[in-house]
Amino acid sequence: MPRYRLDIEYDGSGYAGWQRQDKHRSIQQTVETAILGFSGETVIVRGAGRTDAGVHALGQVAHVDFEKLWPVDTVRDAINAHLQMARERVVILAASQVDETFDARFSALKRHYVYRIICRRVPLVLEKNRAMWSPRPLDAGAMHAAAQRLVGRHDFTTFRSVQCQANSPVRSLERLDVVAGSVDGLIEIHASARSFLHNQIRSFAGTLRLVGEGKWSADDVEAALAARSRKACGPVAPPEGLYFRAVEYPEA
Repeated sequence: MPRYRLDIEYDGSGYAGWQRQDKHRSIQQTVETAILGFSGETVIVRGAGRTDAGVHALGQVAHVDFEKLWPVDTVRDAINAHLQMARERVVILAASQVDETFDARFSALKRHYVYRIICRRVPLVLEKNRAMWSPRPLDAGAMHAAAQRLVGRHDFTTFRSVQCQANSPVRSLERLDVVAGSVDGLIEIHASARSFLHNQIRSFAGTLRLVGEGKWSADDVEAALAARSRKACGPVAPPEGLYFRAVEYPEA
């Protein structure tokens, strides 16, 4: 069966997240329905990461097996045509045929996320549901310094959801940078690792916001990490600021 890689962009607003659910619209089901519409095949689309409700993607990656061999441009354009007809906020950026050993989830070497915060006095309008709003300025430098206390291999129990299904809370965090964005008032938190725990990045973002407001110090963040207790975490940031940015794979 020919296997295809799909690079996907989506606005997660109004969806229940990536994973298929019985009573709610999901990104996975939306793409599968579009594929059925153009190919007549009932398929399972397997993604590199299970984004939560309201979380967006700039570069989600998935794979799908077809019974028939299709030109890659047809796969991309036909799926997009059905997504547009259904007025979905999902698009296939690229489709490529890959070896049957390629797995969007298990072949991934590294995943990259970005969390966006916009600091301004008035509420967001154009960026509503696209970023977390902070009505007061945040100290990005202090947030970045505190974030470095979290980089490395640690037990991240403090920064994962109590509903997380991972077997271990230990992860290797390769990057957690806080930078001022290109737009005035924009702060971006860039995170990279092979894998993340459920709500880990949103937990980082909410905790680092306390640092930016001057309520916590870098030592407080380190103490929260060492506590290995969910109660030690700052408030979990809302999902609308989080974007699944990209996935890295071994070179073909």
